[in-house]
Amino acid sequence: MSIKLPEEGELIRIEGGKWKVPDKPIIAYIEGDGIGPEVVRPTIEIVNEAVQLCYGSSRRIIWVKLYAGDEAEKMYGTRLPEETIKLLEVIRVLLKGPLYTPPGGGWRSINVYIRQRFDLYANIRPVKYFDGLPSPLRDPEGIDLVIFRENTDDLYVGIEWPWNSEEARKLREFLRKEFNVDIPDDAGIGIKPMSRFKSMRISRLALRYAIQTGRKVVTVVHKGNIMKFTEGAFRNWFYEVALSEFRDHVITEDELREVYGGSIPEGKILVNDRIMDNMLQQLILNPKNYSVIVCPNVNGDYLSDAAAALVGGVSVAPSANIGDSAALFEPVHGTAPDIAGRGIANPTATILSACLMLEYMGWLEASELIKRALQEVIRSGKVTPDLARYRNVKPLTTEEFKREVIETMRCLR
Repeated sequence: MSIKLPEEGELIRIEGGKWKVPDKPIIAYIEGDGIGPEVVRPTIEIVNEAVQLCYGSSRRIIWVKLYAGDEAEKMYGTRLPEETIKLLEVIRVLLKGPLYTPPGGGWRSINVYIRQRFDLYANIRPVKYFDGLPSPLRDPEGIDLVIFRENTDDLYVGIEWPWNSEEARKLREFLRKEFNVDIPDDAGIGIKPMSRFKSMRISRLALRYAIQTGRKVVTVVHKGNIMKFTEGAFRNWFYEVALSEFRDHVITEDELREVYGGSIPEGKILVNDRIMDNMLQQLILNPKNYSVIVCPNVNGDYLSDAAAALVGGVSVAPSANIGDSAALFEPVHGTAPDIAGRGIANPTATILSACLMLEYMGWLEASELIKRALQEVIRSGKVTPDLARYRNVKPLTTEEFKREVIETMRCLR
């Protein structure tokens, strides 16, 4: 099989982190496994409708379907064809459904490979409450967090060996001989790299975002009290960036208390840090005290799923994977094989991920129209089964939900 770029449309260029978007951009999509096709296809329809409603015939996305996961294995004999990688190198912007990764064995994550292959170092996950979503909190209104998760370091690099491998045996012997570190012979071994460069660039991106969007607090979350030279270093490098590169914009918690009497002054951003286990508690007890959160890879995965539970769950949780020359947008949730093919999947997380894509493209009107329509539809109780059970309303199919969003967008225009 050979996929060619369409003659119509132009490629998005990303230069120095700045997007240059033509009126008819070529964008790739991968439907994914499980419920992937059921959430990606309606998302594309909704995005196309929003673009047409906002810009008429002057703008249009030219979509190119690429293959990965189950569908690719049937067609190419591999779960990530070389053709897909080569086209992504050219197209650079991807909307993707979830792809399955087996736990405890089997193939490694395609998601992680793509992030590493294209150096998509920032996994950005907004967590915002929509009126009508279920929440375990009494007062979830006003929750509005953006989590910046470092995406290419930490345990996700995948440097590990099973307990009974020759590599693990050699490493145990080396550690015993050279460093007097005794690891049991029945222990698997993983390595947790955390670099100064990567830690500082994600910190820099989060601080710039806070300044550009007028957010008042940036919190670095870590387990540096125990892992002093990885996560502790991540914390220290965050402060180094904040205090050396953004000193005119930031104040510390000590300064907040000792100089400013506990009130963040106009035009300043509070930078602080929290231990990971305490931050999970803070999310539940004081979520509105936090605005932008920066964390290492593993912590960011845990924290963003926990935060999503406060505002409806992972079925409404979007994400962007951003690098200096490429970007991938995908829902936080997995493939949900138990409901695949039944037409009841919730496409909201994928729709909101596409909204993030539109925002990076500068097509803010289309993104805002979709989000306003989603808010109206959810508030009115027109939701898929995962949310309907909390509202005591009749659930909609995925197709019915898509039609409600499109019709609401038309009414809002």
